[in-house]
Amino acid sequence: FKTIIHYIDNQFERYLHDESGLNRRHIIDNRVHCCFYFISPFGHGLKPLDVEFMKALHGKVNIVPVIAKADTLTLKERERLKRRVLDEISEHGIRIYQLPDADSDEDEEFKEQTRVLKASIPFAVIGSNQLIEVKGKKIRGRLYPWGVVEVENPEHNDFLKLRTMLVTHMQDLQEVTQDLHYENFRSERLKRTGKPVEEEVVDKDRILQQKEAEVR
Repeated sequence: FKTIIHYIDNQFERYLHDESGLNRRHIIDNRVHCCFYFISPFGHGLKPLDVEFMKALHGKVNIVPVIAKADTLTLKERERLKRRVLDEISEHGIRIYQLPDADSDEDEEFKEQTRVLKASIPFAVIGSNQLIEVKGKKIRGRLYPWGVVEVENPEHNDFLKLRTMLVTHMQDLQEVTQDLHYENFRSERLKRTGKPVEEEVVDKDRILQQKEAEVR
């Protein structure tokens, strides 16, 4: 996982460098706002490597746990594995992304959607790059001797819920990255360079004032 941590840190480093520059209005944000952590369905929960991996990542990025290849599990096995994974995440003190509660002034449909999404974590998904024709319609899915598993059918798996979560909560994911993960990285980075955060901000403002004076 060192490669992944290195990549996340590099994006933070680039953002910090751009933020410290003079042209701060057009910063391209390449920071990692969400990490889908795929968990194997073949087992009885998290492996020791999963625990170590997520512990190394949870202070740097929003982790969303996902159970892969959900069509290999019965509905009962799926629910059992979900509960086991959540219990182990809690037991090992792993911090995963927590969906924010719906505001009291939101409509009932959004509140229900939020409740369903929270109850679905970890999301159990199916993937496929095949298009299959079913009842005259082309759908993305997997063909088995006993029938078809549809990727975008909420009765078959949580793919649509995962997509909905990502689309509806993208702003919150970005805010958590900015306010928590990036700020932690920034503070640590400035401590290592021996310059406190306040001094860095003062220096930056002083340089900007000098540049503005030169331009005038």
